[in-house]
Amino acid sequence: MIELEGVTKKYGSFVAIDNITLKVERGELFGFLGPNGAGKTTTIKMIAGLLQPTAGKIRVAGYDLQTHPEEAKRRLGLIPDRPFLYEKLTADEFLAFIGGLWELPERVVAERTGMLLELFELLDWRSELIESFSHGMRQKLILAGALLHEPEVIVVDEPMVGLDPKSIRLVKDIFRKLCAEGKTVFMSTHTLSIAEETCTRVAIIQDGRIRAVGTLEELRRLSKTSRTHLESIFLELTAGEKMKKIDLWNSAGSRDQKHLNRYFPGG
Repeated sequence: MIELEGVTKKYGSFVAIDNITLKVERGELFGFLGPNGAGKTTTIKMIAGLLQPTAGKIRVAGYDLQTHPEEAKRRLGLIPDRPFLYEKLTADEFLAFIGGLWELPERVVAERTGMLLELFELLDWRSELIESFSHGMRQKLILAGALLHEPEVIVVDEPMVGLDPKSIRLVKDIFRKLCAEGKTVFMSTHTLSIAEETCTRVAIIQDGRIRAVGTLEELRRLSKTSRTHLESIFLELTAGEKMKKIDLWNSAGSRDQKHLNRYFPGG
């Protein structure tokens, strides 16, 4: 459903994304993980067609974003990390606006609006201005808007930020249900516990390159660690020797500069 083939993104001489090849299948809840500045959001913007790659091909639901951009984008729902909402619209008006952008019939928009607002527990707020919504309510409205045209692929950048535990559970259940129906969810998140709990596979990106792709068990073998939690595996793959030095220092307790130099030679 999502295919990246030799994708590179450069800004002048700086290589933000370096020759990424990745394939996400139908029905997968796929996690996209990496440190700050690793290239996650840049990759997501290219998948959504908001940025053009410097080199390589991207296909969404079988459609090449270069040659058939409209067909590819019609099959994708995007939830960005910093969504924009028209605060002077009500929830109903906002979803009607989104439906108009997708050229959906008014009857279809009305039916799906009621269903989605009920699903995200916003039905009682449908006639209220968005400016009165909490951060979590706005996030759920963005999610509803992304699902309005029933996309085959859902791409989300930090979907759980600002949500309370009940809403996080709701969103996780919705993502699982969508994947069970044959849709694909591509999720970037810093919350490793959520990725560990929900994702069938994950990819770890660092410095614009894919370091590892696989299930939790496959990543454990790749990282050559006996630790079971994704956080430990992630740190092993992305931090390596630095984390080993930190662990060694922590195990030694608080020491003076002489001992610090012993564990961290060269400063």
